[in-house]
Amino acid sequence: MTKRVAILISGGGSNMVSLARAMTGDYPARPCLVLSNVPDAGGLAKAADMGIPTAVVDHRNFKGDRHWFENELQIALEAANPDIICLAGFMRILTPEFTAQWAGKMLNIHPSLLPKYKGLHTHARALEAGDTVHGCSVHEVNGELDGGQVLGQARVPVFADDTPDDLAARVLPMEHQLYPAVLERFAQGDLTPIQLGEA
Repeated sequence: MTKRVAILISGGGSNMVSLARAMTGDYPARPCLVLSNVPDAGGLAKAADMGIPTAVVDHRNFKGDRHWFENELQIALEAANPDIICLAGFMRILTPEFTAQWAGKMLNIHPSLLPKYKGLHTHARALEAGDTVHGCSVHEVNGELDGGQVLGQARVPVFADDTPDDLAARVLPMEHQLYPAVLERFAQGDLTPIQLGEA
């Protein structure tokens, strides 16, 4: 059975686009919603252009009341009836109470080789640590920040003269390959980890 996928974004939505473009033909999932917490997120227009329904739950309307924000998020998601939720550059930390409602159904992509560098500024932190290999991970979402079972990683080399922007530009195309590959397996109930890249 084809799975319905809701994709949550906060910005330009490049990973959302890569996921949506993959979900054609015999791919076992289809996008049913792109939702943003930012009303003018560039990814919303891209989703609309691709014919995907969109929604906004602006976190700024909730004055720091995360429970109220997540309640509205849940209502919007339930209306779309997704089987899977993909966080794709969604820049809000979700509470354990919220993620528990979608246990086993929520994925996230993170720009580091987890468990390294949870949180922000991953590229700068990899450079500061002197890493020679960096990359990205797709993982199941649980109540721990950037926790949950890792279902795929893509590796890229780190060069001596790299800046954080250089590294980000090298990792992003790998994100666009990795996330659709992991989602394809995940939608079929296959949790076998995927490894991409030769670094």
